[in-house]
Amino acid sequence: MADRSEIRGSRKQRVIGIIAGGLLRVMGWTLRYKITGLEQMSGKFGGRPVIFALWHNRIFAIPYAKPVLSPDREVCVLTSASKDGAILERAVRSFGISSVRGSSSRRGAAALVALRKKLKAGATVTITPDGPKGPCYQVQPGVVKLAQASGAPIVVMSIEFKSCWRVKSWDRFCIPKPFSKVLVHLEDGIEVSNELSDDDFEAERGKLEALMKHCTQNED
Repeated sequence: MADRSEIRGSRKQRVIGIIAGGLLRVMGWTLRYKITGLEQMSGKFGGRPVIFALWHNRIFAIPYAKPVLSPDREVCVLTSASKDGAILERAVRSFGISSVRGSSSRRGAAALVALRKKLKAGATVTITPDGPKGPCYQVQPGVVKLAQASGAPIVVMSIEFKSCWRVKSWDRFCIPKPFSKVLVHLEDGIEVSNELSDDDFEAERGKLEALMKHCTQNED
């Protein structure tokens, strides 16, 4: 079990997170966003809370898209129970975004319970199902389990940076260049039954992965 102080993050990690949040905000002022699919999603799911799913290397876009995607709801992201997760938690807080700490390998069950409570309270939850360590573009089962337990639909978020830097990390993390265009499209939603056999569960996970991969099929 992770130490409680580790989950909160050290003072150094909190300071780095605050600085990172400030830098993100300054860079974000230069980006040009185009968001599509929001009306279709609202028409299909009404006022229900949803789970946004996007690839880990696209998370840079979330803070700036939040005012349009979920202006009247709390937005909660799942961050890892690691040092990087502590920094990210503090960084997104400056955008009014809350977080739950955990991953498939650490605090997974506790994170699932906490996220389910967030959805029940009406929050929008955002998950990168191939994070925090990959493999890249491979959906881990946690997001499907959350949809199954909460009844909330999964909405795939396709994000394209027209011009960006790619970090030499496991997922080739994307950092949009200043003044570049960011295209955000909300794909079809997936609803998961709360009663699934193991084979049906894997079929749902595979369907979600296929849809998310389709959004990145033109990448180098």
